Amino acid sequence: MDEMKRRTTLAILVNNKAGVLMRVVGLFARRGYNIDSLSVSETERPDISRITIVVTCDSIIIEQIKRQVEKLYDVKRVFEMTSSGSVQRELVLIKVRADEDTRSHIVEIGDIFKAKIIDVTPETVTMQLTGTSEKLDSFFALIKQYGIVELVRTGTTALERGSRALSEIEFEN
Repeated sequence: MDEMKRRTTLAILVNNKAGVLMRVVGLFARRGYNIDSLSVSETERPDISRITIVVTCDSIIIEQIKRQVEKLYDVKRVFEMTSSGSVQRELVLIKVRADEDTRSHIVEIGDIFKAKIIDVTPETVTMQLTGTSEKLDSFFALIKQYGIVELVRTGTTALERGSRALSEIEFEN
């Protein structure tokens, strides 16, 4: 029986050097693994970057990915971020078509989702939202009737719950 595919978030700690991101992403491309979301930035340690990748596949493939990525030069550690053991968020900027008849409805929907209005023109309202992918998808479902002019998402970022920082864990490399 085939196992169900699931969305999995991986936090990958790497040396903060040129070309490391391309090696990690290249591994995914060569193996035919699709990346649903990608976020990367320097951590609290300037010599370490954190790559957050979201993929949808079964647990056997996830284990293969983790083993293959950990073998790459400049990769320190790979962590699977569970939904219960981590805080995961995404940032969205969205520009919605709005006129004087629809603007108040759009603002009300934004308020429900704790969106921040960052720009208004006579034809559009631009908002900033943060939240889980599910929350953002619910917002999009309600707002699309007004006409989404433009949309950009950062991709998922995640931190482990609790006081421990992943970069505090002893590195083997």
